[in-house]
Amino acid sequence: MMQRLAMLGLVLAAAPAWAQTDNCDVLREQIEGKIRASGVTAFSVTVSDAAASAPGRVVGQCAQGRRKIVYQRVDAADAAAPSRAPSAPVVTECKDGSVRVDGDCKK
Repeated sequence: MMQRLAMLGLVLAAAPAWAQTDNCDVLREQIEGKIRASGVTAFSVTVSDAAASAPGRVVGQCAQGRRKIVYQRVDAADAAAPSRAPSAPVVTECKDGSVRVDGDCKK
């Protein structure tokens, strides 16, 4: 009985981490879809720790500000051209858990 309660406690404690990962993946997929819809074909969208250094442009945050979503074009022909920001808006998950499309959690 005690083992079952301990296992249930572990599962419940891990649930928020699973939800945060799913939220980051969902936001990343939404951003990728908007970038594809704007006509960009060669790019990467990655999720990393907010404090980590990553090449590209931060286009969103998730996991209540602990992770960032980074966009980078990877097409060699575009490397010589001036950098163009994706048409996708900045999608941010604020510390209170709300999601803002304009990237401003202070409103």
